[in-house]
Amino acid sequence: MQESIQQHKILKIVCPDAPGLIAKITTICYQYKFNFVKNNEFIDEKTSYFFMRSELSGCFYYQDNFFKDLNTLLPVGSQYSLKDTDRRKIVILVGQEAHCLGDLLIKSAYGELDVEISAVISNHKRLSELVNSFDVPFIFLQHEGLSRLEQENNIADNINFYQPDYIVLAKYMRVLTPDFLRRYPNKIINIHHSLLPAFVGSHPYHQAYARGVKIIGATAHYVTNQLDAGPIIMQDAIHIDHSYSVEDMMRVGHDVEKNVLNRALNKILKHRVFLNGNRTILL
Repeated sequence: MQESIQQHKILKIVCPDAPGLIAKITTICYQYKFNFVKNNEFIDEKTSYFFMRSELSGCFYYQDNFFKDLNTLLPVGSQYSLKDTDRRKIVILVGQEAHCLGDLLIKSAYGELDVEISAVISNHKRLSELVNSFDVPFIFLQHEGLSRLEQENNIADNINFYQPDYIVLAKYMRVLTPDFLRRYPNKIINIHHSLLPAFVGSHPYHQAYARGVKIIGATAHYVTNQLDAGPIIMQDAIHIDHSYSVEDMMRVGHDVEKNVLNRALNKILKHRVFLNGNRTILL
């Protein structure tokens, strides 16, 4: 006889909306003696789709049977999963800017973000000392002299070695090809300043200063084939005024970027993000 060990799991359900869904789902959870710790749901009225996230406690020995029973009562086309609450793993890709990477390293090291940083990969050596000071492997993979395919294969080989749950682009400044993105669907998260698409290129803050921009923000999103146009997870902004220099604008921009990336990653790690076409639902 199996020992009764209480666990916590996250039940995520996406399905066409139908009458009585919550009653049916809660009833079957009661039959399996799952206790609801927290529960949130949302109906997208435009698509008539139902989204539900439930934190459950109980014994999950008969998870396969639970899924079979759940499948009999949910509408055709439903998606559901039971997610573990174990600490997740990420691999970070970074360029030469330290603010987002440093924030993630500190929050991971001191428990403010429940994530294990398995490795940091970069095409520059500049941030190696920072990463090594946190006892995290730093992997330098140069891009000079290599084709895009060769460099991305090197990156993928290292990512696959660590088997992360997610890949975070913490100001990684090279565009990833569609072939690379297909290897990690819905697993790559990026952060960029909100000066796009108006101010493109290597000096967006100088362009923004010249135009007298009054709002600086950041966007965290899933990476897709459309550059900086994947489903948005989190956004925020700070108001500025004419007294801000270019350096001041960059400073507050960096602060917003690392804050937004941290909040977005926190939502993902807690299984609070649902994809809904090119949008996200946060429950």
